[in-house]
Amino acid sequence: MKKILFGLSLLSMVACASNKQVSDKEEKNDNGYWQQHVDYTMDIDVDVKTFQYKGTQKLVYTNNSPDALNKVFYHLYFNAFQPNSQMDIRSRNIADPDRRVGDRISKLTPSEIGYIKVNSLKQNGVAVSHKTVGTILEVTLNQAIQPGESVTFDMIFDAQVPKQIRRSGRESKEGVAFSMTQWYPKMAEYDFEGWHTPPYLGREFHGVWGNFDVTLHIDKNYVVGGTGYLQNPQEVGHGYEKEGAQLNLPSGKKLTWKFNAPNVHDFSWAADPEYTHDVYKMKNGVDLHFLYKKTLNKEFLDNWKRLQPKTADLMNYFSEHVGPYPYKQYSVIQGGDGGMEYAMCTLITGKRKWGSLFGVTAHELAHTWFQFLLATNESKHPWMDEGFTTYISNKAENEILERNRVNPQEGSYNHYYAVVSRGIEEPISTHADRYHTNAAYGMASYSKGNIFLTQLEYIIGAENVAKTLKKYFEDFSFKHPTPNDIKRTAEKVSGVHLDWYLNEWTQTTHTIDYGIKSVNGREVTLERIGKMPMPIDVEVTYKDGSKEMFNIPLRMMRGEKKSSATKLDDWTFAHPTYSFSTSKDVKSVEIDPSGLMADINVDNNTVTVE
Repeated sequence: MKKILFGLSLLSMVACASNKQVSDKEEKNDNGYWQQHVDYTMDIDVDVKTFQYKGTQKLVYTNNSPDALNKVFYHLYFNAFQPNSQMDIRSRNIADPDRRVGDRISKLTPSEIGYIKVNSLKQNGVAVSHKTVGTILEVTLNQAIQPGESVTFDMIFDAQVPKQIRRSGRESKEGVAFSMTQWYPKMAEYDFEGWHTPPYLGREFHGVWGNFDVTLHIDKNYVVGGTGYLQNPQEVGHGYEKEGAQLNLPSGKKLTWKFNAPNVHDFSWAADPEYTHDVYKMKNGVDLHFLYKKTLNKEFLDNWKRLQPKTADLMNYFSEHVGPYPYKQYSVIQGGDGGMEYAMCTLITGKRKWGSLFGVTAHELAHTWFQFLLATNESKHPWMDEGFTTYISNKAENEILERNRVNPQEGSYNHYYAVVSRGIEEPISTHADRYHTNAAYGMASYSKGNIFLTQLEYIIGAENVAKTLKKYFEDFSFKHPTPNDIKRTAEKVSGVHLDWYLNEWTQTTHTIDYGIKSVNGREVTLERIGKMPMPIDVEVTYKDGSKEMFNIPLRMMRGEKKSSATKLDDWTFAHPTYSFSTSKDVKSVEIDPSGLMADINVDNNTVTVE
């Protein structure tokens, strides 16, 4: 997403199917969890001169819910790129608009706008009533879809690719012809909370797990990179054919690209006549594809070459520390307007210095785990994908680039403190579209979401957080986890109660501020000044030069982290102060020497006895 991004890839004649993936039959299980299922078959014909395309879509929709559905809804994201759309109005009225958007949508001409027009829609062969309302297609069904039933929707549509403004579009600033993300009529998700049909205002996405069979017809000079496995490499060439194999290029002005993407919740692609295509083969059998413009200057071309083995290092790091990558390929593609993650690929801008190119790739690739495989609702819980991605990608960069930073998350803490000091913080449970400022959204989603995990290391211990992430992946990959799911996973791993933590950190803007109220001889008194309670680590240095670490559990935790510290009695939420006695005369006292607790005022965290 912002160091921002998405995932994609090609090649391979065989569709990957991991044992970890949720099969159609497993989408309802004994513990009551269920999720809907989709099977898309699309045939798309692209006119590279007008940037328009015509499409047919067959969608087999399986209702795994316990509810009969009288309506369904599709997202038509490209409709946002029109003057007077909600995305346009929002951008022109928010206090701090995204500079990539600004008022640009309001100035689009009819040939530059985006649109998706649904010309025909049938349910099981019979036309159904439908209405386009902004970026949502509202469909009233002839017959309700019963629990457990599968129905087939056949759609004919045509569309126009908007001038590249935000993530998607044509003719980007770097000259990429097509960045095709959120480009097709996409079935909205229906889950235990109901339908998720927010209008597209420029934030992020939520989709139904399923399978995609996509055929693209496009000018033969264009190289395509996209989600899924290319089924006909010998018919398209462009570096996708097997080494030494004979090409079978069809005559005519267009090539046909056929992709199959199993068990994903989105499909994206990009195309340009100047793409060069490199394949980096990993030892674990994953092929990494890199598509970037061969017209880049030498510095950038060298960076794209240098990126390839480092991307493999990142893939290995995330697979080891979260869970194994379940597909057989991944693509890093030049496109978009920054960086954005998609299914089995990412689109990122290509004219970057080395540190930026590696950093954005690290972040976007990490999104393969946090939001793609662990498919949280990005609109409702952006902190769970952006924050967790920031957490793990910062750790990966620190190790792979051998930066040796004691706390690689320090930047997120500083960002949090800065926004709090400005008085513009909003709860991170706020819907992504409803933040008053982009600054508040960015801090909440990226930084405070990151600190949720980093600070959890302080609460339950780094080892338990590492175990939590692995169990979270094991239990919730290929599903739609919620905030309660990460909390319960951490509770099961640590044995500590964490409801208070999820509530305070995500649903309020309560801040942490603990101070040392007094040191009298061997008695130390602490005080809670901020509204948010926490367990407390205190380091005492004695006058003889020795040191002792103390741990004061929070009573609401009903437990404590494992550590070598001297455990003291727990501290209740209601008591504003806490006193304890030491065994020797005290020279100095410091609260949280690790710096992992997000205390907004560290000036009162240290006292030296004169």
